[in-house]
Amino acid sequence: MQKRTDHNKQAFSDYFSANEKIEIERALEIIEKIPEDLDFDHPKGIDVAAILREYDVDFITILAAILSDPRLPQLYPPPNIKALFGDTIATLVKDVNWLNKLTVYSPQMTTKPNEVETLRRMLLSMTQDVRAVLIKLAYRIQRLRDLPKESYEIRKFISQETLDIYAPIANRLGIHQFKWELEDLAFRYLEPQTYRQIAKSLANNRLQRESCINGFIALLQNHLDGEKISSKCYGRPKHIYSIWKKMHRKQLNIEQLYDLLAVRVIVDNLTNCYTVLGIVHSLWQYIPKEFDDYIANPKENGYQSLHTVILDSQGNRIEVQIRTQDMHDYAELGIAAHWSYKEGGKHSLAMEKSVTTLRKLLEEKQGDEKLTDDFRSELFNDRVYVLTPAGKLIDLVKGSTPLDFAYAVHTQIGHRCRGAKINGKIVPLTYALKSGEQIEILTTKEAAPNHNWINPNLGYLKSSRAISRVKNWFRNQQQTENIARGKAILDKESKRLGLKTLNFVDMLHYFKQPNSDVLFEAIGRSDINSRQLAGYLKIPELEVVKTNVQPNASPAKSVVTVAGIDNVQTTFAHCCSPVVGDDIIGYISHHKGITVHHKNCKNITHLSIEKQPQLISVAWGDKKASHAVPIVIHAFNTQNLLTNVSQILAQSKIHILNATLNTDPDFSATLHLTIQVENTVQLSQILTKISCAPNIIDVIRKT
Repeated sequence: MQKRTDHNKQAFSDYFSANEKIEIERALEIIEKIPEDLDFDHPKGIDVAAILREYDVDFITILAAILSDPRLPQLYPPPNIKALFGDTIATLVKDVNWLNKLTVYSPQMTTKPNEVETLRRMLLSMTQDVRAVLIKLAYRIQRLRDLPKESYEIRKFISQETLDIYAPIANRLGIHQFKWELEDLAFRYLEPQTYRQIAKSLANNRLQRESCINGFIALLQNHLDGEKISSKCYGRPKHIYSIWKKMHRKQLNIEQLYDLLAVRVIVDNLTNCYTVLGIVHSLWQYIPKEFDDYIANPKENGYQSLHTVILDSQGNRIEVQIRTQDMHDYAELGIAAHWSYKEGGKHSLAMEKSVTTLRKLLEEKQGDEKLTDDFRSELFNDRVYVLTPAGKLIDLVKGSTPLDFAYAVHTQIGHRCRGAKINGKIVPLTYALKSGEQIEILTTKEAAPNHNWINPNLGYLKSSRAISRVKNWFRNQQQTENIARGKAILDKESKRLGLKTLNFVDMLHYFKQPNSDVLFEAIGRSDINSRQLAGYLKIPELEVVKTNVQPNASPAKSVVTVAGIDNVQTTFAHCCSPVVGDDIIGYISHHKGITVHHKNCKNITHLSIEKQPQLISVAWGDKKASHAVPIVIHAFNTQNLLTNVSQILAQSKIHILNATLNTDPDFSATLHLTIQVENTVQLSQILTKISCAPNIIDVIRKT
């Protein structure tokens, strides 16, 4: 132990100042006190610090990496990191320890990209200092390096978690060296045979390939300097995992890939892009069919660059990318950012700004508190990530409470919520949740929301969705009570007058109500009072089906005829919303009169044998009418969706009765509309027009 520690002291001595060396030595002295544990199979802080040292990180990051050694809790008493090294180091160590202990990931997440993305964001949001993520990535690299001594199951789990969570995070932060090593090591354990085949197929080993790249860059840079072209050339050989991904995606073998070696040239203006291209083509033989001018013809995501493939003197194929700094910044940080289109994620301005902030922070030797604050405020100012008792991640709006969490899990959990525990401790329902906390909801058997929950001044609920659920519960409760009360009033009045049966079709028409529940509700809340009800029930012709015929008026034509009669009161079924032109059939209901359905309505096709005699032939009449038809529109994103659809409907003189827009976590959208149309021909025409609008996936009539 002493030899190894002395070796590490010497490794750091040429890198840090005198005062920093003293701090490093103090940290190493603490580590020396840890008992040797032959069964310990996790990375040690000193090994992780050595990895980070290779990447020229700052002193604070190195010190925190050493002191976040997972064996440190074995010391008794444990060292007071805050007292010994200050707040910044203590906070970093705390964050790294939390990240190292996190056990939320499961292999099933691989098929659930939304859950994987939520976990990535939670890992970033939970850290007070982004350098904790950097240290965690180094811990994961060391963990992968030590995997050969682990069981097959552990190797597979750690490797898959790396590809799903940690490599994309390294990519997103622009730490490409970490990304490449994480991917290659994980792929090596997940697909060892394929890994070996690709490695064997490569003509040179990695060092030889890097040597090839360096030689190419030196020669090219020399010519560019001679032409007085301000430029920056750099490159890297493709790594095995990226080679496999491209082979898999393009269905090519390794000999058919033209970009195993890649060089990027950054120049200061557009003209020099083409000047450099001419120099490259004059110095080396190029492959014409592999030339792409993405400057004149940018990719759909806005990406711009010149791509060409040349053959060097040894016959190595080298891809050369030439672009300006602005083009490069856009490719790295804009919507064409590597993490955005390679991971299949959706970009956001906040994320673009945050990637810039993170990279600046990593380049600052002494760190920058303002940059760290900018990172957190830009990216995570509106979200909080918490866990269920089973370890499932829940993504909530910032400021959410345990009650918001309960409704996010399930509406009934919210309705039955009576208390909550955070990390095992009882908290009030108004408690503001923090990322990483585990919440357990205490419930009762019966749903019983409190009116205080929807009072904005009391702070019980932050989510508009949860507030809406509570309001709907109270509305439904009141509606149910009024319906029951209305039924009782009507029953009592009918018995008082000695009426054995009631003609509900006629009653609905008389009181101008669409269905029996609405009628009962109106009676229950006294919109239809006892005097009005008694006046109707005393009408002698009660048993006769009344029509909408006025005295001394000729019969009016109706939209639907029943058994050839065109003045019978009917209602349209909400389950299938039939439109003029649809094949229809009537159903005689004891409570709602004759209801008109589409012949293919599932409520008709699944009708029991006992109820089939209640079907009656109906047909469309001569009277014109408008029908409320629900439609569903799926789109790639919400941008201008409602505006574009509304304009199409307005131009076609189609009225919108209601609209609901839902946005999914992947930024796709679902728009529910109810529109007024006259017939199926008009409906078909408008659905076709909407389907041609930008970003529309499909448009369907809801049945």
